[in-house]
Amino acid sequence: MTRQRSGQRLGQHFLVNPGWRKRIFETLPRGAPETWVEIGAGHGEMTELLAADSRRVIAIETDPPLAAGLRERARDWRSVEIVEGDVLALDVGKIAGGPFRVYGNLPYYITSPILQRLFECADQISSIHIVIQLEVAARIAARPGRRDYGYLSTLCQFYAHPEIAFRIPPGAFQPPPRVTSALVQMTLPGERASLGIADEKPFLEFLSTCFGQKRKTLRNNLRALASDERIHAALDASDLRRDSRGEQLSLAQFAAIFKLLL
Repeated sequence: MTRQRSGQRLGQHFLVNPGWRKRIFETLPRGAPETWVEIGAGHGEMTELLAADSRRVIAIETDPPLAAGLRERARDWRSVEIVEGDVLALDVGKIAGGPFRVYGNLPYYITSPILQRLFECADQISSIHIVIQLEVAARIAARPGRRDYGYLSTLCQFYAHPEIAFRIPPGAFQPPPRVTSALVQMTLPGERASLGIADEKPFLEFLSTCFGQKRKTLRNNLRALASDERIHAALDASDLRRDSRGEQLSLAQFAAIFKLLL
């Protein structure tokens, strides 16, 4: 049996192609020295580029052998600090200690949990730039009325303004994934700044309920939270059809119904 290389068991695909690394780097914001948090630093494929212009880089890597290799390389990178650990268990905001930007080549199977964890310190984040599976990127950037629009879309657009910068082919990685990837850029804040939601957690739970079963109407998904009479009244007050579905509504419309029902 062939032994797996370090990182592969964690679903990591390393961005080994220098041309694609350069293209990604040239897409990132450049300016005065600032703090970058890199998630899934791997072998340091992007770390050295991020550290250019005296940027402070906090490189997070959960795989112990990879983290050890990064510490060895970081002896030549004065502005880089290596943090060994699972980003889902770390207080990234506390580690950064102030405003920061995020870059990450994320394991595809935990993209959503990582984003939810980052949004917990959204007030500190200026922008997020992640390499992820194209299918997930499309869901993040989807607008109301599109097939890909769902809870992940509303979550990300509540906190940020996402866009797909470009696609990245499987051959840019080692080992190559079975799917096309994409660089997604998110500028913060998102619509959260204008919706007037005082308590975010109940609102996000409400959004999740609205998309609980996408084929069902909004009324059917919300019946666990309110009576038909109250749901109909909220839809009428929001100038929405009573058979509206979650994928048709904007965040502003979700916020209006939320305030009427809860």
